[in-house]
Amino acid sequence: MAELTASEKPGRRGTRNRQVPRIDLTAMVDLAFLLITFFIMATSLAKPKAMDLAMPIGPSEPVPESRTMTICLGNKNHALWYMGMPEKPLTTPQLVDFGKAGLRAALINTNKKVLQASGKPLIVVLKPSAHSVYSDFVAALDELNITNIQSYAVANITPKDIDMLKQQKAF
Repeated sequence: MAELTASEKPGRRGTRNRQVPRIDLTAMVDLAFLLITFFIMATSLAKPKAMDLAMPIGPSEPVPESRTMTICLGNKNHALWYMGMPEKPLTTPQLVDFGKAGLRAALINTNKKVLQASGKPLIVVLKPSAHSVYSDFVAALDELNITNIQSYAVANITPKDIDMLKQQKAF
């Protein structure tokens, strides 16, 4: 039982016949624990956010090189992108970072060019390397989501892609 007792100070007049007040705090302690329990149960913690990633089940039809953008993830928060196939890229491979002026600008500009030329949207192939970190992969997926790229795939990196990353000193 929780109690609160007031101490009697010596030397005061008229306190000899007076009783020392005692306050029972059991109800207040019970109420405090009930409130703590209520707020713990009623509070919602941060809900995890997830982005849907649809992976193809079987083989798909080939896509034209003029609509395909390949992004290879390197080290130190860098990404290498080019249009076409790694054996014969249609554009010069460019090393960019993850940000508005980097990968996002490349995705927006390339998507506009592909839409004007073919009337169809851009297709992105994302290739993480052994030296890239998971946060770079998530950042690249975020950039694809921000720029509203609907068609993308995650693929294994090829030796030719690794050679291009080494030439750019991003591997």
